[in-house]
Parts: sequence; structure tokens; C-alpha cells
Amino acid sequence: MNCFIHADMDAFYAAVEQLDHPEYRGKPVIVGGLPGDRRSVVSTASYEARAWGVHSAMPLVQAVKLCPGGIYLRGNMKRYREKSKEVMAVFAEFSPELQQLSVDEAFLNITGMEKLFGPPEILAKKLKKAVYEETGLTVSAGVASNKYVAKIASGMSKPNGLYVVPPGQEEQFMLSLPVSKIWGAGGKTQELFARHGFKTCADLHRLSRKLSVSVFGQSFGDFIYRAVRGEAAETFEAERESRSMSAERTFSYDLYDEFEIETQLFDIASEVFFRLLQTEFQSRTIFIKIRYGEDFSTISGRETFQTPLGTLNEFYEKLLALFRRKYRAGQGIRLLGAGLGSLETKDTLQQKEFFNEAKEREEQLEQSILKINARFPGAALKRGRSWLA
Repeated sequence: MNCFIHADMDAFYAAVEQLDHPEYRGKPVIVGGLPGDRRSVVSTASYEARAWGVHSAMPLVQAVKLCPGGIYLRGNMKRYREKSKEVMAVFAEFSPELQQLSVDEAFLNITGMEKLFGPPEILAKKLKKAVYEETGLTVSAGVASNKYVAKIASGMSKPNGLYVVPPGQEEQFMLSLPVSKIWGAGGKTQELFARHGFKTCADLHRLSRKLSVSVFGQSFGDFIYRAVRGEAAETFEAERESRSMSAERTFSYDLYDEFEIETQLFDIASEVFFRLLQTEFQSRTIFIKIRYGEDFSTISGRETFQTPLGTLNEFYEKLLALFRRKYRAGQGIRLLGAGLGSLETKDTLQQKEFFNEAKEREEQLEQSILKINARFPGAALKRGRSWLA
């Protein structure tokens, strides 16, 4: 049976600041802006700050009212990406099949790894210990037979937690949860749940597939039906027809702060790249969209590269460079969007680029396998089939 870990760093930006500045430890740290930055929002709040009611996406003005004695920082995305790479390197020591979702979370396929690390729960404990020893940061982990349930499980006992959903108990686990825990059901969907009186996953479980589709639409209704039953529900489609995928955000206020803009761009990039990983496509083309709040003018940019984009960090770095060339410095941003264009199958791209990118990815994967074999002599770990499905 398949087995996955979803590993999620605890209050990542704030935790890095507390690691780098020992005087911040044990104190409420709020990353996103300084008091007086009227247009900033909270990107990350330490758990000490959360005790005061501060949370991510909250307007900074409100955070200051709730926690006037907090330590407020604009943040350092370059430093956070450095620590992210350290963490992902540790994750790669435990599985050659690693799917990074964002700067602070990833899925690990640990199917068949018992001979190397022990049962899944023991492996997860070893992974958490290794992350702390090698990076100084804590991670919460969820273990389950599919990625969807593992993702939800990782948030059940934060911070520094571990939650295991035993095989065969996925549906029972989901039935114990409120609808707010459904991954992929955002604010508008939560409002829809409330209007129909759905408070728990058990309430949704009572709907037949046909009724679920009639309430929520074909795609999302089917997703909800599967999700509350603990199945391997996917939240995104391949977008094969348009041959592109994108995401954008409209803000209730204009963004001026550089850190906040870069954070929003990274979150958008993470969403798009995660969707790409669920498909059989790759892309060499990126595009960006910027709408200014002052005059609502919109500009866009597009760039195509010689080789397909292989990692989230590579995608983000190229997006950021394109953004900086297009952005009219000093003007407030009301809408920000980004995406990947001209999607092609992996085979097509490999043929066009003479297998350069494919060779590079294979070398990286083989290096991960070599590291595991070196760490555990006699393991004889070999390449397996892709698990991105």
C-alpha cells in the first residue's frame, strides 16, 4: 500500500527569524511589515503571536492592535529560500520521490522505505529529528496512504507535531473533522457550506455523488464526495484545452511593500507549480500580470526559455526577474497574476531540448538514491515509477 508524508514547517518565516536572532525566541514575532505600514498584511506569525489572535493574511494594522508588544519585521525572502533549500535537502535524504509544494512544505513518497527507516511513524520521527538537528527548525508531519489525507493530518497537532492516519482509517479520520479542515475548500466554499448548513465532513458524507454534484457542480462536487471519504482527491485539473495554467489575486488594498509583493508572487507561483506537478505537462514559458490601483492600468510580460522549468524555485526566480523588469517601482499593485504557457507533454519537450533537462533531472534523482544507498549500505535502492498522480 502507498504511504506518504506531508511535512509542513512550523511558522516558517517567523521561525527562521527566531533561529537567526536568539533574542526573538519565546517572543511574538510577526513577519510582513512594520507598525505604521498601513497597506501591509501578516505573512507569518510565530506561535507566541498567535496566542494574541494574530494570524497570517491579517491586516498589519489589526495585528498591531492585538499585539502591540510584538516584534514586527518586513522579512527576508532570500534568507527564507536559503533555509528552505536546507530543509528540502534533508527531506530528500528520506525519499528520492519528493514533491515540493511551497517554500515550507512538501510531500514525500515513503512507499517501500520500511527496510531503510522502519515503519512510517518511526520514519516520520527520524525525519523530524533530522530536520531539527540539521537546520534548527521544527516540522509537523502527517502520514497517510494518500497525499490528500496526509496534508490534512499534518495540521492536526501543530507545532512540532506528528499525526498518523493508519491504513483503512482514512474515511473515519475525515468524518471526525469540521468542514473548515477540507483542503481545497476556500473562503467562498466555506460560505456555501454555511448557507446549506454543512458543518462537518459527516454532513457532506450523507450526500450521494449525484446530489453533491448538483449542489457544488460537476468537478468540485465530485472532489467533495471523494475528499470526505478519505480518497486520493485532487483539487486541480490539468487545463489541457487552454495549454496554460495561471493564478491571480486581487487585493483589497494596494501593495507597496517589496517583501509583501514578493511573498504574494511566491504563493501564486507555488499554486501554479503544484497544479503543473499533477499533470503530464511541462513548460518553458512564463507570464505575469500586474494591475495598478491608482489608474487600474494593466501590464503583462512573457518569456520563453531554452529548457523546461524543473523546480518551483526556478519558476519563482524567473518570475521575480520578469516582474522586476515590468514593475513600475513605487506604484501600488491591486492585482497580481502569474502562469505557465504553451504546455507540452514531457516527451515533446525532451525531444526538442535533446534530453538536456531530462538528463539533469535524472542525475539529481540518481544522486538522491546514491546518498540513501551510501547512508544505508546494502539497501540497493533503485529508481521507481513516477508517483505524481
